Amino acid sequence: MKQIFKGLIPIVLLGCVSCNDRTKSDAIFYNGNIYTADSAFTTVSAFAVKDGKILATGSTEEILADYSAREKIDLNGQAVFPGFIDAHSHFVGYGRSLFQVNLYDCQTWDEVVERVKAFASAHPDELWIRGRGWDQNKFPEKKFPTNKELSELLPDRPVLLQRVDGHAAIANAKALELGGVTATSAINGGKIEISGGVLTGLLIDNAVELVSNVIPKAGKADYGKWLKKAQENCFAHGLTTVSDCGLAFYDVKVVDSLQREGSLDMKMDVMLSDDGSTYAEYMKERDRVLASGSSDLKQCYIGQGPYKTERMYVKGVKAYADGALGSRGACLKKEYSDQHGWVGFLLSTPQHFDSLAATLIKTDLQMCTHAIGDSGNHVVLGVYAKYLKGKNDKRWRIEHAQVLDGIDFGAFGLHSIVPSVQPTHATSDMYWAGDRLGKERLKGAYAYKQLLNENGWLPLGTDFPVEDISPIKTFYAAVARKDSKGFPDGGFQPENRLARKEAVYGMTRWAAMACFLEKETGSIENGKCADFVVLDRNIMTVAEDSILATQVRFTYQNGKRVFEKK
Repeated sequence: MKQIFKGLIPIVLLGCVSCNDRTKSDAIFYNGNIYTADSAFTTVSAFAVKDGKILATGSTEEILADYSAREKIDLNGQAVFPGFIDAHSHFVGYGRSLFQVNLYDCQTWDEVVERVKAFASAHPDELWIRGRGWDQNKFPEKKFPTNKELSELLPDRPVLLQRVDGHAAIANAKALELGGVTATSAINGGKIEISGGVLTGLLIDNAVELVSNVIPKAGKADYGKWLKKAQENCFAHGLTTVSDCGLAFYDVKVVDSLQREGSLDMKMDVMLSDDGSTYAEYMKERDRVLASGSSDLKQCYIGQGPYKTERMYVKGVKAYADGALGSRGACLKKEYSDQHGWVGFLLSTPQHFDSLAATLIKTDLQMCTHAIGDSGNHVVLGVYAKYLKGKNDKRWRIEHAQVLDGIDFGAFGLHSIVPSVQPTHATSDMYWAGDRLGKERLKGAYAYKQLLNENGWLPLGTDFPVEDISPIKTFYAAVARKDSKGFPDGGFQPENRLARKEAVYGMTRWAAMACFLEKETGSIENGKCADFVVLDRNIMTVAEDSILATQVRFTYQNGKRVFEKK
């Protein structure tokens, strides 16, 4: 192992104890402030690593006395945590977005159009112009835009710009034409916006697929380019494992290939997208591999469904109950407070969710369902309850669990349903969520402490690229309930803030539990992967208003340094 701490010299200790009497390791990290995130939230000052695994933890004196190593690294009191795990992200989608038009900080629609113009000019050979990140809630009038300017700007090149949450998009006239979208088109679980009998270009939820499905499929080289950059950014933020929530079978095969050939190191928990064909294709491939007797792949299949390699675990199926609150696609029990008569919609029928649950309950796969509105959550919780029937260890998940009627919270604990939440959603949405929901209904939204109390554990994620990739921002939003501007004083709905220990668990141990990886990662314990991060300040003790200034100094995955801050 190379020296990796600039200014700190690995040393070899000589003393009365013979090296032959000490257990050999590859590296020893000592004099640290190490939060193991074990069941007791133990802190230690040293640990030894061998073959990419944690060999032992303890005091500096104990580890140096009992273990020898080729390299000994003095942590100089720095804070060390298990490698961060994002329990809900879109890793592949994030990588793709890094090579599209970046619209995340646009404050007006005119700014969006200008960025598209610049991108199209800089990429004359790019047939489809794609972008992501616009949010009408940031625009002065907070109204959805139309495609008029985009259609005039690029009449012969298709443009598709996804809203920040991915649940709505603007398509120009050429893209609508290629997708066969007309003013008389209809779609279940979605909405095609029309004004005065004319398409505005706004597509919500399932309607987006009418256009996105005709975009030519990317090749392996594209995936390699996207994911190399995405991985680089993840490691720089201390992420060593991510849950990618909703991949098509084609995505899974390409990512698996990149990982197997050594082009991609990121560890991924994968949920198959419930798109009608992905699950069927996956199971067909599974049966083919099992029948073939292939020695290297057959052993990866465990039980009925999951697929596991050193870096990938396909364990879940991602269903979609409803859309997003920001685009008013979330399904509510009562009308939106800011749109009379509108309650949103389900993306599929309750019968569909029931059928999927009936299939998955017979397998070892998790059912993981995106649910935002109180009605969407109520429907899915009812289906889960029907098949789980009380306490269990299936770890079926509700992704987001964002708005809940008070009567529905108890279902999580009663049936061991895992709420998977994203703290920065609360601090991003707090500026307008009350407009959508009203004061009383808002009390049951983003209620993370209340959800934590149901099962005693709560996985945390970001939903990147919907939100910022940073686990430090996740931690801050969870414990302070404020955004990066420090707003609001006292925090947004502070009764639902998490304790610092709970937030660390949520990004490590509990995130690993959410995808059945807690025996391998999520804490610094003997036998687990040596995935850990060294921070330049201690987020457990630093003043609240200094948390966001915390930076990652080093990230290790399987004992290998994968990031060093220059």
